[in-house]
This record gives sequence, structure tokens and C-alpha cells, in this order.
Amino acid sequence: MAAIDGPRLAPKSGTPKQLVVLLHGLGADGNDLIELGEQWRDRLPDAAFVAPHAPDPCGNAPMGREWFPLTLTDPREFWRGVTYAAPRLDAFLDQELARYSLPASKLALVGFSQGAMMALHIGLRRQTAPAAIIGYSGLLVLEDGQGPESLGNSARSKPPILLVHGDRDDVVPVEMFFFSKEALGAAKIPCQWHLSAGLAHGIDDEGLRQGGLFLAQAFDLPSTGKI
Repeated sequence: MAAIDGPRLAPKSGTPKQLVVLLHGLGADGNDLIELGEQWRDRLPDAAFVAPHAPDPCGNAPMGREWFPLTLTDPREFWRGVTYAAPRLDAFLDQELARYSLPASKLALVGFSQGAMMALHIGLRRQTAPAAIIGYSGLLVLEDGQGPESLGNSARSKPPILLVHGDRDDVVPVEMFFFSKEALGAAKIPCQWHLSAGLAHGIDDEGLRQGGLFLAQAFDLPSTGKI
């Protein structure tokens, strides 16, 4: 099994007090998301950022990586996928927290697309709740054949969650966004959300701004008026 690693950004202040882990989508790698850390550093000056490369090469994009194979031909592959990838990612999170001598409560998970699936799956099942989870253009994956009540049984904690999605997403349809926020609500897990008008499969400036605000609030930081 390949080790997980990827680009990092040191805290702007020089002293790490929080850790933000950025999880990329299918066929990309950590370099695709580390830019989010650059955009948020002014608002989160004490945060260290890391954007790990998923451990497996992507079958559909040989230069990219994947957390798990995805063909979209079998609905069960989502659950198989997140449970397959979870142990290595969970170990990586513990490793990174130890790198910066931070408690697990100072972790935030931010994922895009397939990375959002991983962030939501892992974040709700960590022994210590992360400070925040942000899912961009993703999906909350439920156990095969189970409804939202299964999430209530399997979630170890209820961290604050922000879901952001484009209403013109042609890769992860906006219906998956509505499904996810309704499932979280049914499981009584707090969820904020933002729907970006006219946006396809991506992150726009408003989604970026909302994410920075959400992380600052989760880490109990003062408002600066910056992204």
C-alpha cells in the first residue's frame, strides 16, 4: 500500500494551533486543493494545511489519484469505497496531528467531490469530533440499503458541517446535495449549507468565502473581514 503524503503549508504565524486537511477529488491530487490553504491563511493564521495525495492511481486519469475506484455503475461502490479508504486516511490524520503536537479537536476536514465523501465519512466516525467538516460538491455516503437512521447509529459525534454545491453540477448532481443535507438533518447532525447559483462542478469565490468564515467560527477565531 502506498504511503499517504502531499503538499503542506506552514501556519502564517509560525505556530500551529489548528490543522486543516484538504482532500481532493477523483483524478486530481493534493496540489489541486492546497491553493485553498493559500486563500485562507490570512483568516486562519495559526492553521497548518496539508493536502494529501490519495494513495491509489486513478484508472480514468493515470496522472491523478483516487481514494477509491468509481465507475458509477453500481450504487454499492460508494460505501465499499469509503470504508476501503478510511483506515489509511484515518491513520494519516493521526500522524499529521502528532506532527504538529495538536489534539484531535483542533482538526478540520475539507473535501471536494470524492474527497468530500471521505471527509464526511471519516469526520463523523473519529473518536474525537473534528472542529469542522466542509464538503464541496460531494455526497454523504450511507451504508448500503440503509437510511439516515443508520448514520445516527454509526456516527460517533456531531461536528459542525458545511455543505457547498453548485446548482449546475453535472458530475455530482445537486440532488445529492439535497439528499446529504436532509440525511444529516434526519440524524440530528448540525449542518449549514450554501448553494452556488450557476456553478458547475467546482468551488467559486462565494463558496471559498463561506468556507473560510465557517472554519474561523469553528476554531473560535475573531472576524477579520478577510476571505
